Amino acid sequence: MEPRNQTSVSEFLLLGFSQDSEHQPILFGLFLSMYLVTVLGNLLIILAVSSDSHLHTPMYFFLSNLSFADICFTSTTVPKMLVNIQTQSKSITYAGCIAQMYFFMVFGCMDTFLLTVMAYDRFVAICHPLHYTVIMNPWLCGLLVLVSLFISLSYSLIQSLLMLRLSFCTNWVIPHFYCELTQALMLACSDTLVNHILQYIVTGLLGIVPFSGILFSYSRIASLILRIPSANGKYKTFSTCASHLSVVSLFYGTGLGVYLSSDASSWRGMIASLMYTMVTPMLNPFIYSLRNRDIKRALQKLPCCAGEFTQGPTQEHTQ
Repeated sequence: MEPRNQTSVSEFLLLGFSQDSEHQPILFGLFLSMYLVTVLGNLLIILAVSSDSHLHTPMYFFLSNLSFADICFTSTTVPKMLVNIQTQSKSITYAGCIAQMYFFMVFGCMDTFLLTVMAYDRFVAICHPLHYTVIMNPWLCGLLVLVSLFISLSYSLIQSLLMLRLSFCTNWVIPHFYCELTQALMLACSDTLVNHILQYIVTGLLGIVPFSGILFSYSRIASLILRIPSANGKYKTFSTCASHLSVVSLFYGTGLGVYLSSDASSWRGMIASLMYTMVTPMLNPFIYSLRNRDIKRALQKLPCCAGEFTQGPTQEHTQ
C-alpha cells in the first residue's frame, strides 16, 4: 500500500464504543453525567482548599493540584467524545488528534508524579513529624509541582513531535474513543521504531520510578505503624494516608489494566481505558472527602467563604 505523506492527513476517525444509533443517547447521557460529576467534584475540592486557610498545607496543596490535573485529564477526551456522539460524527482533525495526545500525556504524567509527591508528603508527616514543616516548606512544594509539570510537558512534547514526522496510510480509523498513542502508531506507514522505543522506555520509567517511590514511602509508613503498641494508635496513623492509598490503588490498577490489555481496541481494552480516564478522576473527590472532616467542613462553608473555622490546622483529620 502506498503511504501518503503526513501533510495529506486531514482527519482521523474514532470508532468509539458503539456503532448502533440506538445506544448513542444512552452513552451520551452516561458519559455527560460522569464528566459533570468529575468536573464539579474536583472543582469543589479546589474551591474548598483555596477558601479555607486551615487547608493551606502541603497535603491539600498537592490535592488541589491533583484535582486540577484530573479535570484537565478528563477534559482532553470526554468533550470531543460527547460532541461526536451528539453529532453522529466520528471524525477528529489531524491537528486535534495530535493536540489530544499531547495534553492526555501531559496530565496523565502529572497525575503519576503528584501521587508520588503526595506519598512522600505522607511519609514525612508520619515518619518525621517534628521536621515536617521544615522539610515540606512552601518552596519545596512549589518546586516539586513545577518539576513534575516540566517533565510531563517535555515528554509529551517530544512524543508529539515524533508523531508529526510520521506518514500515514489510507486507513485513518482509530478503533478507540480517543486518539490513543499506540493505536495511532499502528496506522503509520513510516518507521515508528524511535516512537516505540521512546514510548516503552519513558512509560517504564514514569511507571516504575514513581511507583517505586510510592512503595518505599508506604513500606516505611507500614514499618512505623507496626511498631505502634496500641490498636487505636495504629488506626489513627493509618487513617491519615488511607485516602491516598485508595487513590493510588485505583489509579495504578486501572492504568495497568489499560497497558496490559492485549488489544486496546477491544471492548475490554476500552472499558479499562474508560476506568482510567473517567472513573478514577470522578471517584477521587469522593475518596478524599467522604471521611475527611476538614474537607467536609470547608465544603459546608463554601457559600460563605469568609466564615472562620474554629478548628486549628492538622495534618489530616481524616478520613
